[in-house]
Amino acid sequence: MAAPPPPHEIIIVPAPGQPGREELRQQCYDVRIDVFHHEQGFPLDTEVDDLDDTATHFLLRLTPSLKPIGTIRCAKMDGYYKLSRLAVLKDYRKYRFGRALVQSLHDFVKVDAKTPGSRVSDTVKVACHSQIPVKGFYGK
Repeated sequence: MAAPPPPHEIIIVPAPGQPGREELRQQCYDVRIDVFHHEQGFPLDTEVDDLDDTATHFLLRLTPSLKPIGTIRCAKMDGYYKLSRLAVLKDYRKYRFGRALVQSLHDFVKVDAKTPGSRVSDTVKVACHSQIPVKGFYGK
């Protein structure tokens, strides 16, 4: 039987212009850089892109230390949401935190799609931008 996950929380990084956004978003970047650049060898200059400024970022961190260990990003596109930049530090992947991050994003989308002025219909589409080797993970 797998060990239970350590105490943790998933928070939504404050919206643009809100207090705490830059520090918390940087923690998301730090996790992404650790996973995608240092571990997987992707170029550093491709890690931050034009979606980061307006996207909703989720940060997974241990409690009570608040050590950042995971992140996912949700960008609202024209008529759909885009799930991207899911990253969990290697030592914590065994706890299925990736699944928890995806579920948090889905819960957010369900609420956000119902907000007044949303350009998303009753059926919400979430497109996934990921690496081919983890396609099976997202299929679940």
